[in-house]
Amino acid sequence: MAQKKIPARQCIGCMTSRPKKELVRVVRAPSGEISIDLVGKKPGRGAYLCPDPDCLTKAKKKKALERCFEQPVPAEVYDALAVQLAAAAKEAAADGKKE
Repeated sequence: MAQKKIPARQCIGCMTSRPKKELVRVVRAPSGEISIDLVGKKPGRGAYLCPDPDCLTKAKKKKALERCFEQPVPAEVYDALAVQLAAAAKEAAADGKKE
């Protein structure tokens, strides 16, 4: 039987390709609101980041989110993303300990 293909995405911070489930999706909703999509089903334009604060810092320095979403990203959004990424990283670590 053929093995199922695992979808891969590229982190906009460190530019490494990883399986989609290992990355955190940041989405710009049609209304223009930017947030983290933990489920991966929210409508809108998506960009992927490693659940690592260093990748968010790199993306901010390179203005990668601005280029992906084709709009300026306010500093408050980066602060909120940093908090949400830290929470997502904790959640991922807790899930890893359960298994």
